[in-house]
This record gives sequence, C-alpha cells and structure tokens, in this order.
Amino acid sequence: MEEGRDLFLVCNNIEVLGGVQTWAHYMARLFTRRGHRVHLIGIVRPKRVHDHGTDFPYARTVLHERPPGGRWELRGVRARASRRKRAAHAEQWRGVRRLAEILREARPGGVVVCAEVWAMEWVQRALPEHLKVVGMVHESYQASKIAGRHPRILRHFAGADRLLALTRADADDFARDGMTNADFIPNPLHVVPRRYAELDAPVVVRLGRLDYEKGQDLLLEAWARIAPDRPDWTLRIHGADKSGGKEERRLLALTEELGLAGRVEWPGPTSDIETALCAGSVFALTSREEGFPMAILEAMAYGVPCVAFDIAPGVGELITDGVDGLVVPAGNITAFAAALHTLIEDGELRRKMGRAARDSVQRFAPDLVAARWEGLFDLLYR
Repeated sequence: MEEGRDLFLVCNNIEVLGGVQTWAHYMARLFTRRGHRVHLIGIVRPKRVHDHGTDFPYARTVLHERPPGGRWELRGVRARASRRKRAAHAEQWRGVRRLAEILREARPGGVVVCAEVWAMEWVQRALPEHLKVVGMVHESYQASKIAGRHPRILRHFAGADRLLALTRADADDFARDGMTNADFIPNPLHVVPRRYAELDAPVVVRLGRLDYEKGQDLLLEAWARIAPDRPDWTLRIHGADKSGGKEERRLLALTEELGLAGRVEWPGPTSDIETALCAGSVFALTSREEGFPMAILEAMAYGVPCVAFDIAPGVGELITDGVDGLVVPAGNITAFAAALHTLIEDGELRRKMGRAARDSVQRFAPDLVAARWEGLFDLLYR
C-alpha cells in the first residue's frame, strides 16, 4: 500500500510506565515516521500518569477518566433499579460510542491493533465492518494461564483477524488451543545507544517496577549468597512501587533480614535508562512472569550481559545461553547466584558477552520489525 494506513493502537491505558505502554508509544512513533496515520487510544486514565513525552506526532485519546466498573448488560430487576449500576453501565457504553466514532473515520485499509485483552471488550463492540483487527498478547502463554487471562484471550480474540504473540513458541501454544489466527511478531529494539557500558563498574543492576511478579525478592536472596564474598560489589535496583509503597517496604524489610543493609541501593524509578545501564556491569532478571522482556532487550542493546531466569520463551529468544548472557532454570536461586558470580569474577567474559549482546539485538532493529507489521497489514487486505 503506497499511501500510509490508518492505524489504531488500543491499550487498557496509555499513560502508565509499563512494557505495553512503552511498546505502544514507540510503535506509534515508528509507524508515524513510516508514513502511517496513527491514533493511540487508552480505555481508562490511570491514577498515576507517567511522562511519555510531549512531542507526540500522533493522536491520543482516553475513553474514560476512571474505570467505569459496569457490566455490558444489566441483568435482573435489582441491577436495573440501581442508580450506581445504571450509571456505570451507561458510562461503559459511552466509551464504546466514542471509540466507534473514532474508528468510523478510518480510511479503507485501516487496522485496529488491540494490545490487551480487556481493551478488546470495547473494540469488538465498536469495530466497523470495514476495518481489520489484530489482537495481541504481550505476556507468555504460560503467564496468561497463571494470571487467569487465558480463557478471556481465547474468547475475545477468537474473532480477530490475527492474534499476535511475541514468540513463535507462544503462538504455537495458542494455535494448539484452537486459535487458528495465531502468529507472532517480536517487540522492536526501542533504544538507540549513544554509548555503551564499559563493564568495569562493580555493580549488578536491575530495572523494573517493584512488584512480586518481577521477583526482586528472589534477586535479594541470590545476592545474599554472593555479597559476603564480594564486598566491593553493589546491587542496584531501580524501579517504582505501584502498590502505594507496600512492595517497597516488603523488599526493604527482606534486605535487612538477609543482612544486606548497605549492599543494595534503591535509587527509585528512572527515565534515564542509558545512564542506569551504563553504570552497571551485569544485568539481573529474576522475574516470575515475563513475555518478551523489554528490560533484557534494553540491557543487551547497551552491551550489558544478562543473567535471567528461563521463565518464558521470550528469554530464550533474546539470550543465547553462554554466548551473549546466561540463562538459568526458573526459580533456581542457587543457580542464579552461581551465574552472577561467574560474570562478577570474569571481566573478560563479561566484555565478550556484552559485545555479542550488542550484535544479537540488531535482529530486532525497528525498521525490520515494522516491515513485518506492514507485511501483515497487506496480507489482511488481500
């Protein structure tokens, strides 16, 4: 298609600091740069708004200022008699009508990309007949089952023109569940390093929100096995606590309990990924759940070798164990500590793996990934 398409990227929300939101804003800029007309749409505005920039070359819309909390149908006399439930129901459908108005303006050949399954509940009610829709799953197949989203993915994305996972293995798993529309496209490399980590600072670094599923507690347990032998090294954990401080307090208490006071730094969240990563020599990922971990992609781009739990196919897609990083069995704290120790002790191995990591992530260069998306768009309209 010589003329750019109308593309609508729809997420649960578009204003928090998260992997899906980082992906959405980056793809919106990338598609715009390649000549498409992009509209980024969030279902609801979050309580805490992250600064994703000010110079947006694409349209943005939020359908609801707060979660409507309604049901799509008012069933029973009691529900229909409740003023609160009627108001929530009406607000939910108001969002659908607003989304339908936006989508009706699309030119022929437009595509709706629904990045999260909850948002699909609005999309499937607002979608005009002349548009194609692509559903997405940004977590691994197994993570979707653990989180309880798997049945909703099968139900709401069954009618999509495509269901995209981030890895072939995850797409194959969904296909075995009867999702004949399953395919995959990985996330693009969304950072452009101006410099690379020198890998001589005695720092293990971790970036990611403070959250149980991100497994910072497991990282602290692994660090407790290394810290006594390497008093010259520091563990630095960047991240914001979205639980109102509950998770941070839990992690700080665990730090004290493990005798790690003074051996772990908590600088808080950062938007300066380059400085944070270049100040470290090893990146550690101990998540309990991931999809296609953006944090690993970022670290590898800056030449920081990673040690990661093998918790999703995306980890293996990114890291070739023993070549550009180290992958250990999920949840095995002893093995994780040993892998960290290996990279801490061997500076030459760190540098060798760091160089290999920088080269490896070029497979996910933005224009290569965008071309795959455009090929999919063309295929949908054949």
